Amino acid sequence: MTCFHLDDFLAGWIGGASSVVVGHPLDTVKTRLQAGKGYKNTLHCVLTIYRKETVSGFFKGLSFPLASITVYNSMVFGFFSNTQRLISQYRYGDGRHPSGMLDLTVASMLTGLVSVGLGAPVDLVKIRLQMQTQPKPLLAESFHLAGGGNGSGMVPLHTSSLQLQAQAQPMYRGPIHCISSILQTEGVQGLYRGAGAMILRDVPGYALYFIPYTLLCNWFSPEGSASAHPCSIWLAGGLAGSISWVTATPADVVKSRLQADAMHQRKYRGILHCITHSYKTEGIHIFFRGATVNAIRGFPMSATMFLTYELSLKFFRSL
Repeated sequence: MTCFHLDDFLAGWIGGASSVVVGHPLDTVKTRLQAGKGYKNTLHCVLTIYRKETVSGFFKGLSFPLASITVYNSMVFGFFSNTQRLISQYRYGDGRHPSGMLDLTVASMLTGLVSVGLGAPVDLVKIRLQMQTQPKPLLAESFHLAGGGNGSGMVPLHTSSLQLQAQAQPMYRGPIHCISSILQTEGVQGLYRGAGAMILRDVPGYALYFIPYTLLCNWFSPEGSASAHPCSIWLAGGLAGSISWVTATPADVVKSRLQADAMHQRKYRGILHCITHSYKTEGIHIFFRGATVNAIRGFPMSATMFLTYELSLKFFRSL
């Protein structure tokens, strides 16, 4: 009997789609907090986005994650589940043997490592699109420029005109234009900017995602039950998501800053420079910026992800 199951990939695809729709608005807030400027706290960020960009601002860049993160989650859940079975087959001679703690750790960390290959470009494009803000009204911007800090209350006309033109259009028209622009200006390696920080985030992050989920599912389930109740799956998935995202926040901050960096003038030379520069200029607290959003966002996203995944898997296996 083969250990490879295609239904894990299909269920992961469905779960991924549902989690993206649920979590994208808070993901936008998280990205703006970590890589943007001028936000005092989470509430201020939410209100600023709403005032300047209305509700649509929270769904900026949604089309690309919806198309790509569904494939990404399909790969993550499919790879994790099939790796679990391969490890069980190798160690115990039976792919259906329950996984031990070491088995879960190896399978989840391998999943985190492999996921970066697809996840880094997906995250990069998503963040570049999320960081685009709507241009300010022309008249208001003109007044703002006219009151510039040169002491005279005026700036040269050609300067204000150039700045207004630069703000008149977003840098990227959409995900395809974003990808082509990055390839033209930064090459293929540009799509993998921040991949090193993503490895630091996802290798331990997935261990702190799948292991708590498995343990909590077993803990919440009645003794002797064949499968976990949907409520147990929902709660275990939500708690696992919050745990994983909160602990991954420092690496996530570095990743977000590196990936958003090339939108304007390059500021960071690499992971270490980003860490030291961020610490020197903004203090240790910057590495925990967005932790509250991550905790809040991680619960409904992961609860939806795991519940939809498990229910879809049950459906496919009943056919």
